[in-house]
Amino acid sequence: MVQIANPIYDVVFKYMMNDEKVAKLLLSAIIGKEVLSLEFRPTEHHFPIGEMLTVLRMDFSARILDEDGNQKLIILELQKAKLASDIMRFRRYLGEQYGSKENVVREPAPEYPFRRALPILSIYFLGHTLDHVKAPVVRVNRVYSDAATGEQILEKEEFIESLTHDSIIIQIPYLKGRRRTELEQLLALFDQSGATDDPHFLTVNEDDLPERYRPLLRRLQKAVADPTVRQTMEAEDEIIEEIKDYQRLISSKEAFLAEKEKTISEKEETILEKEKTISEKEKTISEKDKTISEKEKTISEKDKELLKKREQLERAIITIHASGTDPEKLADIFNLPLGEIRAILENHPD
Repeated sequence: MVQIANPIYDVVFKYMMNDEKVAKLLLSAIIGKEVLSLEFRPTEHHFPIGEMLTVLRMDFSARILDEDGNQKLIILELQKAKLASDIMRFRRYLGEQYGSKENVVREPAPEYPFRRALPILSIYFLGHTLDHVKAPVVRVNRVYSDAATGEQILEKEEFIESLTHDSIIIQIPYLKGRRRTELEQLLALFDQSGATDDPHFLTVNEDDLPERYRPLLRRLQKAVADPTVRQTMEAEDEIIEEIKDYQRLISSKEAFLAEKEKTISEKEETILEKEKTISEKEKTISEKDKTISEKEKTISEKDKELLKKREQLERAIITIHASGTDPEKLADIFNLPLGEIRAILENHPD
């Protein structure tokens, strides 16, 4: 058994992929075709640690040439923890790659250079699991088919290849005990069941790794001794925990506001019931054909009741506003114009 740095940390993954031979080996194994050339382009997101800036979030893209002579853009995302912003961040980065002028192939033409959009393949390393799929490696491959007959169309079209893409999703938790293929044997380097008491490091059985993938093992062993790598892993843990705490705080506040809204809704229903009762009483009074003076008295009493309700409503608005609800939300809750809400709050500054 040997000890390696845990590659699900961004800084370790970057350290590993900075070795071109290692990067080619890993990508070739994942896509199932030998990568002949590689232009690796990580996008670093820096965070302060003391007086220095360090990398704690990276988006990777690689422009490759495979054994069939095809050029392709590989987008690689590594996500250690499940965060609420994951999918939108993935979509945003994917959109940036589709729109980048760098992701084209310039080919010679008789009159002018021809630019062709690079086909995209996205690869996601997930430190958490999907909701339903339990396979450790999931390939999402597009298939062309005739809509009328269902017959598969084998020829590739530039239009389709440029506007759609395949994906590969690697669910790290499901790698445990899975060594059925050469790829799964390689991905054992990411298996978190080999974590030591310090989660920054894993123990792996070198004999279980195919000989040609040993350079990845050696590179990860080398990362263990790098003090910058160690420091950055610790900082990444701290920041991810802070993000999780923040998300838990948001969830608890949302639950509190939802309970408040439920209470307000119940009070509104009570008020509506009372108004319905008042309406029925007014109808009864009208049917009994009371005298004008009695009607005037009823109207006067109703005006007082409405004024009282208005005061109650204003107190409710002021009380809820004091708990942190903004005027726009109050306007939605009480179905009142925003200007009226603000006027009530200005007349009761306390």
